[in-house]
Amino acid sequence: MESVAVELTGPATELTIMHLFMRADIVVKAVMAILAFMSVWSWAIAIEKWLQLNNAHAGASRFENDFWSGGSLDELVAKYAKPAKEPFGRVLAASMRDWDGYAVAKSGGAEANRELSKMESGLGVLAIIGSAAPFIGLFGTVWGIMNAFRSIAASDNTSLAVVAPGISEALFATALGLLAAIPAVIFFNALSSNLSKYASRLEGLVDDLAALASRGS
Repeated sequence: MESVAVELTGPATELTIMHLFMRADIVVKAVMAILAFMSVWSWAIAIEKWLQLNNAHAGASRFENDFWSGGSLDELVAKYAKPAKEPFGRVLAASMRDWDGYAVAKSGGAEANRELSKMESGLGVLAIIGSAAPFIGLFGTVWGIMNAFRSIAASDNTSLAVVAPGISEALFATALGLLAAIPAVIFFNALSSNLSKYASRLEGLVDDLAALASRGS
């Protein structure tokens, strides 16, 4: 009974995540390190963009409440456009440079596009991670399986105790690839949808200002 316990403990220890990483060759280690970095990077981008968009939506709500409260345009400009600290304020400031319907639509629309472009930064990285990480993990898996077969051929032993660590090491690279890719895809879709809603609010402001300028000109 004691000998059986020893035989079961050895392979189980060799299949831990840390042991799989430490026994991998330099190529598979590099793949695992890249995938781990990509996973952390995607989470950092997602948290930053989510906070940024939440703050942007909160600022948009404050602006819209003041815009439709019946106050004067001068008060709105003084509060949000001088100085302009938020995207809605910067669009308002750009729109006020030449107060007529066409100019407001042009200058305000251009400023809105600049603000949206700045807020889109980072989403491209999530898209790249979501599409590339599975293939990077697959490369690590193929490389690890090749090494496992070479070890089997060199040892001339096909027992499970010999095969399992190498195969597990290879499959671990695929698991890391999916671990990096799946959250990145979810983050990209969720943030893109959130940004689209904000873009609609910002474009709505430009349309409202253009209509207001047309009526006043």
